[in-house]
Amino acid sequence: MLKSKIIGIFLIVILFSGCETAKEYSKGFLGISTKALEDNRKNAVVKDFDMDYDTCYKMAKEGLIARRTYIYAEDRKKGMIAVYASGDDTVAVGVFFQKIDNAKTRVEVSSTSIYAKELVSGYVFAALRGEVYDKKAELPSE
Repeated sequence: MLKSKIIGIFLIVILFSGCETAKEYSKGFLGISTKALEDNRKNAVVKDFDMDYDTCYKMAKEGLIARRTYIYAEDRKKGMIAVYASGDDTVAVGVFFQKIDNAKTRVEVSSTSIYAKELVSGYVFAALRGEVYDKKAELPSE
């Protein structure tokens, strides 16, 4: 009974909100919203690559898959891939792509977590350089 009341209230809130707001509410309710990632782009790690948009997007996605991140949302037209840093880590990270010209693409990696943002940007940027990111290689040797 309580569960159906909660669902009913949720549906009423969605219906009386605007379309975009309703869509974002439902995504947030399901845990797949990308709004926080989009809002946090001002703090993103940004790098430009000398490659076309489609190649950049494809290589970045392949790099994310190879590093076993969990892709939970993707929109090629909007230029966005949203991932969890790993299957065990539910911190969201957004990878955004912006075509600069036919041979150059800007990549932005955004998250509310500095660690997750740095980790995923390492994965993506290494993949776009044709390398495999190894966080251990960044640690000073003893």
